[in-house]
Amino acid sequence: MKKKMNSSGKSTVVAPRTIRSQIDEQRRKVDFDSYDVTVDELVRRVDRGRIEIAPVYQRQFRWDPERQSALIESFILGIPVPTLFMATNNVAGELIQWEVVDGLQRLLTLVNFIGSGNVRDVARLTSPPLTLSGLEKLDSLNGLEFGELPPDIQDLLLDRPAKVIVLNDKSSKQVRFDLFERLNTGGLRLTDQEVRECVFRGDFIEALGRLASTAAFRSVVNIPEAKLKDGTPEEFVLRFFAFLDGYQKFDHSVKDFLNNFAEVQTENPKDLTSKEEEFVRVFDFLKEVFPDGIRRNNRRTTPVNLFEGVAVGAALALRKDPKISKTRNPQWVSEPELTAMTSVATNSRNQVVGRIEFSRDMFLRP
Repeated sequence: MKKKMNSSGKSTVVAPRTIRSQIDEQRRKVDFDSYDVTVDELVRRVDRGRIEIAPVYQRQFRWDPERQSALIESFILGIPVPTLFMATNNVAGELIQWEVVDGLQRLLTLVNFIGSGNVRDVARLTSPPLTLSGLEKLDSLNGLEFGELPPDIQDLLLDRPAKVIVLNDKSSKQVRFDLFERLNTGGLRLTDQEVRECVFRGDFIEALGRLASTAAFRSVVNIPEAKLKDGTPEEFVLRFFAFLDGYQKFDHSVKDFLNNFAEVQTENPKDLTSKEEEFVRVFDFLKEVFPDGIRRNNRRTTPVNLFEGVAVGAALALRKDPKISKTRNPQWVSEPELTAMTSVATNSRNQVVGRIEFSRDMFLRP
């Protein structure tokens, strides 16, 4: 028997059967296929668009020539290399495409060394092809490009297998998000929104990017320069739509709340045009009310919880009265009541509902 703490702080006993059934339930949500794919076939799949290197998710090619060379040496020597993880995408109901989840640097290294012409363009490689360097075990290969290797060594490399595990399209979007998140352990970690932009691809995610680039939004929401390219602006837009749609149903986990909303919008993108039109109306209004952006007390950036309250509150107010006055820099933004609802226990339902409805009522106040 296993003990765990309940909500009152007392320990309760969890039956092994419950533990096993929970494990079985979660395992059924994940459906993988495993392949041994030759280096040659991996590069060919990139060339034919059968492996997608999504620009939204994948960062720049970061490995230096010595690290790339070490990987090529490992393949030539038959030393096992880490597994590549992919996810299946069904493109237009016809092309079955693999999307890189973990292993981008390894895959691009192979393309950078072996590939030429079109495949380098597909992989967005702009630097010259890899010249091997820094090798110690096979130092005779230093200074050589792929075409300069002896033909039998070229064939040996091309025929080497790589282990590829593919999450197939039977798995839910949430499972995909979990997979990306669990494998996102490298030195350049992705934000939750960057992972979302890979998992929940489609018209809705593209709309978030468009709206986050509008002049009114950029004027209203002050985001640090360092966060402008990591999905933060797009997550602000997502928060606006998600909380406007269901703030009264919010239940503590912002990440799950946003994921669930993004999944619903991806699978069934209803009224996207009207959503965008309302966003533009709200932020044109907020631009007039907050000419220096939504902020409190001389802070240069916009606190996300204050943004949620003010932006969603404004949308609700405008739905009720499209002609509400545009009072500049209203003092109620700094009132203790709103400050309390945006600074302590901010992710409780009461605080979320409180700050949104407080802001709504303040906008509607004569």
